[in-house]
Amino acid sequence: MGAQTPQDPHESEDPREPGRDGENGEGPVFRDNRRIDPVTGEVRGGSGSEAPGSVDGPAGPPAAGDAAEGTDRDVVAEAEAILDGAGAEGISTADADREAAEAVSDGDRLAAERLADLQRLQAEFVNYRRRVDRDRDVARTNAVISVLTALLPVLDDLDAARRHGDLAEGPFAAIAAKLDTVLTQQGLERYGEVGTVFDPAIHEALLQQPSDEVDPGHVSHVLRSGYRVGDRVLRAAQVGVAS
Repeated sequence: MGAQTPQDPHESEDPREPGRDGENGEGPVFRDNRRIDPVTGEVRGGSGSEAPGSVDGPAGPPAAGDAAEGTDRDVVAEAEAILDGAGAEGISTADADREAAEAVSDGDRLAAERLADLQRLQAEFVNYRRRVDRDRDVARTNAVISVLTALLPVLDDLDAARRHGDLAEGPFAAIAAKLDTVLTQQGLERYGEVGTVFDPAIHEALLQQPSDEVDPGHVSHVLRSGYRVGDRVLRAAQVGVAS
């Protein structure tokens, strides 16, 4: 057997170079420099915490002052962003409220206008209906008066026949009575009697003479009867007045 070369006692040790296992020779160190905690979702107050998954850059960890200043800037920027968002939301809400108020005001004004139009139309319709009813009554009254006025000469003949005793009995007397009844139902009224006070509005004086039967100023003779419908005189009574 050949002679064995003596072994260097240092060759049995781990040939790793110094500094490869970390700063303290304990292996690689990982740091989590994320500003938002992925677990809780909160903003971290420090410059970062050591956690697996993030390896330090070649420049090494930042100084404590720089880390604190960067964190302050981040917090201030985030606060400004929150305030800007809140301000924009407040402006948007104010605009929405103002638009809603304007819409409500426009709706109320339109409703008031429509209500006024309906009230005006209702008043006009009520007035129109009253006018139509009044015109209908006037037209009916005029038609009745026109017919009654045309029958006055016939009534004069019947009165003359009655005074002479021609309508005391018989069929013509019954016809004359029925005619008087119908005309009375239509509102025709005969007037002019001896002894009533003379009224120039409804009487027509044809003569004036002394009379022992009535007082002066009263009707002493009825020459032709007068007729009226309500307050409307169709024909004035022709009379003689006592003096």
